[in-house]
Order: sequence, then C-alpha cells, then structure tokens
Amino acid sequence: QVQLVESGGGLVQAGGSLRLSCTASGRTFSRYAVGWFRQTPGKEREFVAAISWSGAYTLHADSVKGRFTISRDNAKNTVYLQMNSLEPGDTAVYYCAARGGSGNPGPRATSVDYDYWGQGTQVTVSS
Repeated sequence: QVQLVESGGGLVQAGGSLRLSCTASGRTFSRYAVGWFRQTPGKEREFVAAISWSGAYTLHADSVKGRFTISRDNAKNTVYLQMNSLEPGDTAVYYCAARGGSGNPGPRATSVDYDYWGQGTQVTVSS
C-alpha cells in the first residue's frame, strides 16, 4: 500500500509558475513509477506527465511539453511537477498516481495503469 499526498497547488496569474509535490508514505517509493493527471468538472481525467521508478524515463503530454517538467527525489519520497508559463487552460485539480511496486516500472500515460491515487490539489490560473 502506498499513500500519496499532493501539495503546492494554488492561484497564479497566467505566465506564472507553480511546483507541485507528490509525497509518498508506506512501501518503498523508489519501486513505483508515478504519473500526474488533471481533471476539470465534466471532463475525463487527463494525462499530464509520468516518470519511471528511477527517474531515467519521463513522458509529458503534448499540451505541456516545454512548460512542465516532472522529476523525482527518491531519498525524499517525492515526485515534483514544475509548471512554468501557466495558462488558464491549465486550471484543474491535479492528481498524482503510482504504479508498480516490483520490477522496474516505467511511466504510463493511461490512468487505468495506476494503482494508487492521491486526493488532488487545485491549480487555478487567472487570465
């Protein structure tokens, strides 16, 4: 079992930056790949970025490439999502999720591949 807690959300003006954190407790976090997803009311959960258990491999959605960067610090049991050049369209609840627990889990872009989810953190970008 892995418990995930997101933090770092808030209100920011367009063009600004935020850094989200996903901190894990429970089993060895370094054996899990982690993804970030976002969701707005009435829409399906959307993939944002994902990182492998080691941090060697990452995926970013086309909509955030060049603006968002996912990274991790396994010593701190934390995965980060650095978000720059934020746009009003980035407004959503952001969730982190974990998959794996054994082997060498890689990043995946589909939510069904993830076993554990956090409660989410709200990001609001004003124009």
